[in-house]
Amino acid sequence: MTDSQFFLNYPVFWIVNYGLAIVIWSCVGRFLLAFFVPSMQPTNYIWRAFVALTEWALIAVRYITPSFVRPFMLPPIAAFWLFHIRVVAFLVMWRWGLVPPIGAGG
Repeated sequence: MTDSQFFLNYPVFWIVNYGLAIVIWSCVGRFLLAFFVPSMQPTNYIWRAFVALTEWALIAVRYITPSFVRPFMLPPIAAFWLFHIRVVAFLVMWRWGLVPPIGAGG
């Protein structure tokens, strides 16, 4: 199996896996950047990128998180749940044969 087949034969796996990884690490980045950048900083493009990538996850987490949890703790909580969703998605795709075989990359 060539490198291009390794990538092109499993698009669902790559899109879901890397998509969730981007959102997870953006949640971590948003949480850490919040210590240095005041929230709602419209001029900081890094902050705006983190907000654009993670806001949907924080809205979803806000519904399942108890109200006594401070809003600044929502990004790591969202990362926690997204990590578990990523593991479950991997297991489901592995069960359906949508995961590239180990050692097939080259």
